Amino acid sequence: MLTRVPLSRLKVTEGSLEPGPGEQLLVDGPRMRAIVHGSTTSNVALRFTLLGPTERQVALASGEQRQQVGLKLFAVDACNVLYAMWRLAPKPGIVVNFKRNPGQHTSRECGNRGYTVLRPEQHVRLEAPSTGEPHTLRAQVDGKVLRVWADDTLAWTGQCPKRRSRRMPRWACARTTSG
Repeated sequence: MLTRVPLSRLKVTEGSLEPGPGEQLLVDGPRMRAIVHGSTTSNVALRFTLLGPTERQVALASGEQRQQVGLKLFAVDACNVLYAMWRLAPKPGIVVNFKRNPGQHTSRECGNRGYTVLRPEQHVRLEAPSTGEPHTLRAQVDGKVLRVWADDTLAWTGQCPKRRSRRMPRWACARTTSG
């Protein structure tokens, strides 16, 4: 069962997240990252409505221009994480990334190194989510299997990378990039 997370439980680590109408939260910047500390769930979802690209666009550290919304599923720190992303542009679809940098713990140490795109056992090609309509990105870990849904479509199924440490907490997080 999913539980709504209020703004007061979110720790924004990059960008800003503001209260919007009703229980909505607004992102109006090229990047936003927020985490829910202490979450141990293996079933997370992000409900969102795209209002269009942000006025300011920022490239990734690699120089690539990309728009995406996603979930950080497991994290030891900024250098050792598992993401499920719904890419909007330039090429829409679900991508699961594992960032692993043993011995490194801060973004300053690892930068944009250590990423591996995980290959799905099953996937469905998707279009970018439409503007102005509600969408849901959901991920569920069942044992070693990761499943990712885009709206009601099971879009990606594959194996989770082997966890090298039992200390690896499960943090439910949100991440957006517009650039």
